[in-house]
Amino acid sequence: TGDAGNFWSWFGRYRRFPARGRDGAGAFLGPTSGAMGYALPAAIGAAFAARASGLDVPVLAVAGDGGFLMTGQELETAVRHDLPVLALVFNNQSYGTIRMHQEREFPGRVSATALGPVDFAAFARALGERGARVADNRDFAPALGRALDGRGPALIEVVTDAEQISVGTTISALRAAR
Repeated sequence: TGDAGNFWSWFGRYRRFPARGRDGAGAFLGPTSGAMGYALPAAIGAAFAARASGLDVPVLAVAGDGGFLMTGQELETAVRHDLPVLALVFNNQSYGTIRMHQEREFPGRVSATALGPVDFAAFARALGERGARVADNRDFAPALGRALDGRGPALIEVVTDAEQISVGTTISALRAAR
């Protein structure tokens, strides 16, 4: 499952999506309306549905920090029901898509897009879930391996730089284009 946001281009650039099988494996659910906060609750619902169908498969929720802050408390539900949900949270301390549009459409008038330094991995651990924080690309594969090796829910926080506002541009480039 996935939220809306610029973070998605990082994940979508490297993740290959298999053809969906009859059992639903390989399916992807995401909002088409730009809704934030969708990924985690949708992943929890998919995990319940998979369990009810007799499937024991991990369900991935991909979100930016802003969207995850809207529904992140649902991690407690995943922990309580021991659901195999892996939350992948891209943290640039910003509502990145909104910031990008403001930088482009309203130069010099950025408003209410900064987020504080939330430690999502610590938040997950506080709820009884496995949590890892990745700030270097080399650390991602081992963190993913650990998350998928265990049972129950897990969270990987991927720290990114807000300056690199999307795969294709930076804040500096947007400002220089004015």
